[in-house]
Amino acid sequence: MILNAAAWFVDRHLDEGRADSIAIECGDLRLTYRDLQEQVNRAGSALRNELGVRPEERVALLMLDGPEMIAAFFGAIKIGAVPIPLNTRWTAPEYEYVLRDCGARVIILSGALHAEATRAIRACSSVRHVVVAGQDLDDARAMRFEKLVAESSAVLEAEPTSRDAPAFWLYSSGTTGRPKGCVHLQHDMGVCAENYASGVLRIHQRDRCFSVAKLFFAYGLGNSMYFPFSVGATSILWPGAVTPAAVFDIIERYRPTLFFSVPTHYAMLLAHTTPDREFDLSSVRSAVSAGEALPPALFHRFRERFGVEILDGIGSTEVLHIFISNQPGRARPGSSGVPVPGYEARLVDEDGRPVPQGELGDLIVRGDSTCAFYWNQHERTKETIAGHWIRTGDKYQQDEDGFFWFAGRSDDMLKVGGIWVSPAEVEHLLLEHPAVQACAVTGREDQDGLIKPVAHVVLRDGSVAGHDLGGELQQFARQRLAEYKRPRWIEFVDALPVTATGKIQRFKLRHSS
Repeated sequence: MILNAAAWFVDRHLDEGRADSIAIECGDLRLTYRDLQEQVNRAGSALRNELGVRPEERVALLMLDGPEMIAAFFGAIKIGAVPIPLNTRWTAPEYEYVLRDCGARVIILSGALHAEATRAIRACSSVRHVVVAGQDLDDARAMRFEKLVAESSAVLEAEPTSRDAPAFWLYSSGTTGRPKGCVHLQHDMGVCAENYASGVLRIHQRDRCFSVAKLFFAYGLGNSMYFPFSVGATSILWPGAVTPAAVFDIIERYRPTLFFSVPTHYAMLLAHTTPDREFDLSSVRSAVSAGEALPPALFHRFRERFGVEILDGIGSTEVLHIFISNQPGRARPGSSGVPVPGYEARLVDEDGRPVPQGELGDLIVRGDSTCAFYWNQHERTKETIAGHWIRTGDKYQQDEDGFFWFAGRSDDMLKVGGIWVSPAEVEHLLLEHPAVQACAVTGREDQDGLIKPVAHVVLRDGSVAGHDLGGELQQFARQRLAEYKRPRWIEFVDALPVTATGKIQRFKLRHSS
């Protein structure tokens, strides 16, 4: 079956009468779907005709959120090439590793990110062309993206790719180890849009989508790009830092109806106040959270303050977007929800056998948006993907109503006194204390070499770290949790180490303990 994702997500809207609908708002810039198609065609023409990119060759995209990023992404797909969005927060060694691994022929990058990537680009012989967007640079190799696109043809025929042909890659951020290249196919974005955006969020053409999560990773790519483009809705893009003040300003100025963020940032929004006024989130009909389990305390505080229900869910780079989620009007605080229509989820033991209801198990998922394989990692692919099922690396429990309750990453679980302890459970409890803004629980050996929980705590403004507060938090936990789950140590920190997707990097905390 012939399917080119760029033709479906972009060209289709002109054929169906939405040429003048607004596709993108970014600052003062507004692009219609007609404008978007022209920019995609020019970007694709530049890649094919000026830079000689052929089908299935890789194009690395190190770009801030903006129309240029989307034009380059779909322009590459339209000619059958493979765009690879890169994390804008990586360092030079990380860029060098990924560029060598993927063998990108072209890299397109925002000028503001050029300095960090320069050494990596020079070290990679596969990179034949460097294209810079947004500013002129003193680099003899660099071509100007805007000039290249403006001088290229606005007419471009879509490469007749198969629905099962490679479309794009995403490198999983993970919490440990080097990133893995997840090879996604032409049909994968459509599956996620149908299953989650339509099946759960009931997205429609009048929606306006704003995501704190950026385009370079799986969660943001759906939120800000192919979800709205699946129905002819509007994407609100913001290339800058997503500080609480900036996010509240964007919500009040652009009035999104669907808002996407991560638990860490929801906590930051709740911690941000302005004297004598409250922020207006009345345009938001649904708020979405993913990346890590949303503590019940954050759910309740956000709804009480803003009147907006947060729909928590779990997804992954490998499956592309959310596959278990709470539903509008039926959210259970603390749970990840139920399987999204189109996906199946099971809990199994270490031997792959189903676990009884209510018991801890490893989560495996089946759905048609799962990546084909990890690039250059054959053994890791076999360890993770078995036929139609993929092992997520998460431990869960499922209740009698079918709701899934997160218990931690498989490698984050603690065994205390021979009993499994979920870091998430202890963290959720501590977050109910009025002094705690964020926390992460890891394991540490005591004087006997036995593993016991330690809580790394970020305090809210006005709270004072010290022995007294540490003891108060331990007593708070002792009154609400089994004794073996109580943190034996409380460490106060300024911030928690997180990935670009908002996942707490507990391995860094373990190594610093």
